[in-house]
Amino acid sequence: LCQQEGYLPDSQISDFPCWKGTLRECREKEQVLRTNWKNRIGNVSQLQYDLGKVLCDVHSCDGVVIAGYTSGDVKLWDTRTWDYTAPVLEPERGSTEPGPRPQASFVRINSSLAVAAYEGGLIKVWSLMLGSEPIHHYQHNQKIQALALSTDRAAVATASAFQVRVEAANDMGYWETIAEVEIQKLVQSLCLVPCVVGRPVMVASAEEDVYLLKAGEPAKVLHSVYGQPVTCLDVSASEVAFGVKGFGWLINETNKILLYSLETGQCVTQLGSSLGDFTCVNLRDSPPFMVVAGNKDRRVRVFDVRKSKPACSVYGHQLGVSAVQMDDWKIVTGGEEGLVCVWDQRMGTKLWEMHARHPVRHVWFNAHSLITANVPDEKVPRGACITDDDLTAHRRHRGIIYAYTFSVDHMAAESVLPICRSSYNETTGYNYNIGLAVPYDDI
Repeated sequence: LCQQEGYLPDSQISDFPCWKGTLRECREKEQVLRTNWKNRIGNVSQLQYDLGKVLCDVHSCDGVVIAGYTSGDVKLWDTRTWDYTAPVLEPERGSTEPGPRPQASFVRINSSLAVAAYEGGLIKVWSLMLGSEPIHHYQHNQKIQALALSTDRAAVATASAFQVRVEAANDMGYWETIAEVEIQKLVQSLCLVPCVVGRPVMVASAEEDVYLLKAGEPAKVLHSVYGQPVTCLDVSASEVAFGVKGFGWLINETNKILLYSLETGQCVTQLGSSLGDFTCVNLRDSPPFMVVAGNKDRRVRVFDVRKSKPACSVYGHQLGVSAVQMDDWKIVTGGEEGLVCVWDQRMGTKLWEMHARHPVRHVWFNAHSLITANVPDEKVPRGACITDDDLTAHRRHRGIIYAYTFSVDHMAAESVLPICRSSYNETTGYNYNIGLAVPYDDI
């Protein structure tokens, strides 16, 4: 049991006489975390960067958050440690021309690298180990439409105009251009396939086409139906999921999520059927055989790829869903109206919500923390007052990043009524031991 659940995986059970205690402790800790998630018990902190510039893009990896601003600044936070002050990733000294710097329109981060793409077509790569000087940079001639960073290796993919380019570090640590591919359409989204041995593999969507791009090979069209543009895209190690827009005048051609195998290049299954466009899909972080997708029709649907009908469908965000992620029991969603909602998947009910001013563009969570980002659509806000047109944007226009930590329990006594705090494993007598938040979870 202990090793089945993933605890003490490398040790012989005979060497570890206290495995029962370990299993009990880990299960209790998991139960406390789940209760904290459900009742929103813990800390929430706002990752504020007070130079008055507007947020352009946010990304995170294992609790490290990167944000790009209209001022050209790229800022890092490490939410796992309290006393760590992360650097502002500055450009090289002496290379800044007079006048405003181009804004950092895309940012990405993995466990060892951070990447930013600037408005003028410049891409900079930093190592998280080496500090705030870039270790590599290269230039596109035109504006960048999409940026992807590999989750498990040093490889960056960018799309600018009709060109897709991949740069990667070789075994010696030197960066080089691995592939340059010309596509006859403007790329909207780009993903690097994780866990690929050898040269990087990309999936790109452009209007109604989805391309599989391998270094040294011509672009292969995975999917193309004239008049059915692709609305969202995500990849896992073996599959790619994307939403396609249906024909409005045909009843059987509604909006769908299509799942393709990367190995065979064939369509595995078609999921869902809705009148609204699918705006976001998450395949990479979902449990096996599961996909979660958000739609303009305000619904979040969880699909089991072995069935055609949704396993779960919840109705939330008034202006459409903009970000989704799920695990085995909960779904976290973000909406265009600025709402972040946490749902219980089994019961199909909303546990709690948080609201901020701008659309939610990034949602990421693990067992004990959650990071959300509200990024403004309007990057150059103009105030109602003539004095608001100064160089610093008002705080309400800037966008906001929240970091929640659910592993702390010091707020429990104040935030939950005593009648709701008890669990079923207490030995005390009759004292209304009713878990009112979500009943029967402690049985």
